[in-house]
Amino acid sequence: MGRNKYPEVTVQRILDTAERLFIEKGYERASLQDIIDATGLSKGAIYHHFASKEDIFYSVCDRIGQRNAEVLSQLRDAPGMNGLEKLRAMFKVSLQPERQAKMFCMMPYLMDNSKFLATEMRSIFTEVVPEFVEPLIRQGIADGSIRAGQPRALAEAMILLSDGWINPIVQPTTPEEIRDRCAVYNQLFCSFGIDGLIDQEIVDTLMGYAKMAQHLPLGGGESG
Repeated sequence: MGRNKYPEVTVQRILDTAERLFIEKGYERASLQDIIDATGLSKGAIYHHFASKEDIFYSVCDRIGQRNAEVLSQLRDAPGMNGLEKLRAMFKVSLQPERQAKMFCMMPYLMDNSKFLATEMRSIFTEVVPEFVEPLIRQGIADGSIRAGQPRALAEAMILLSDGWINPIVQPTTPEEIRDRCAVYNQLFCSFGIDGLIDQEIVDTLMGYAKMAQHLPLGGGESG
């Protein structure tokens, strides 16, 4: 058999297929064999590009993250809004539509997988905070829309709580618990002059994810 002249096309095919299967079935229940069957590729062709199903999953997540980063970068650099307005818009984008919905459907609960949880935490400290959230807080302090100091620490606390405490992906959570956590979250950051980060539309969406999780089959899937 000749060498694959277009390996990037094969990788794209694998990732497109895996992303669809992870969303439809969840990471745990979508097996490597499912990916092989759906792509029509051999096991050897898959392993030529990826070491495991987990490796494929990380690549899928990276790709979703890159798409999300492009949107957040445009928002961060957009003219005509002050720092607080951009921060509110960033929360709306990050907590509500495509990325959150896809990650919710794909992910095992993060508390059940320490490696996935560690990856999420690392992303917060090395990418999300320094590249997107801290710059907006600094802009808000400069333009007067945010009354706070310690922008890095504030950004870290803000994202750690939103991604780790009120995010239904982390562990099984009832809709009522999500609602209460969102209320406390808004009260906490209002004291820093940052109000309205989590509006009712976001609260309703997060509660919907938590309610959906109560009906999802958990565990029992193949891991490879």
